[in-house]
Amino acid sequence: MASPVAPWAPGLWRACNTLMAAFFALAAVVQVNDPDAELWVVVYMIPAVLTLLVGFNPLVTGNFIWKSVSAIHMLFCALWAGGLAYHFLLHAKQSILNEEEGRELSGLVIVTAWMALCHSSSKNPGGGRMHLAIAVVITLFPLLSWVYVYMNKEMRASWPTHCKTVI
Repeated sequence: MASPVAPWAPGLWRACNTLMAAFFALAAVVQVNDPDAELWVVVYMIPAVLTLLVGFNPLVTGNFIWKSVSAIHMLFCALWAGGLAYHFLLHAKQSILNEEEGRELSGLVIVTAWMALCHSSSKNPGGGRMHLAIAVVITLFPLLSWVYVYMNKEMRASWPTHCKTVI
């Protein structure tokens, strides 16, 4: 028998979705000077909108249109991430955040992981304890990583100009 959902769980789930929607929207905005910005803005805006909808109404994850759009986007991102991971493993000279493909791969993995977490929440929109723990970790990871990268000027020194001039 499943344990009852804690009274704070739905609020935490909504807060995580709101923060992730903001992260995805910010990730889309910083793509403005990327050589393939149009593609990356779409990659990040789709989960931004889907995640914001979950933040407003967690039950939306049971909607056929929401489930279909999220499933197609997850498949696209997972396939692309697989290709980038293969390329990164063959050609990487530096750490994942110092390589353009590594940063792109990281973004696709975050999108895919978050959309999968939201997709799986349709049966339990408030989420169980493990679901919420994973949500908190995924929510904090990109935000803390962004702060780390922003503060680490040496790491950004080797990045292409379009990656340095946005923030």
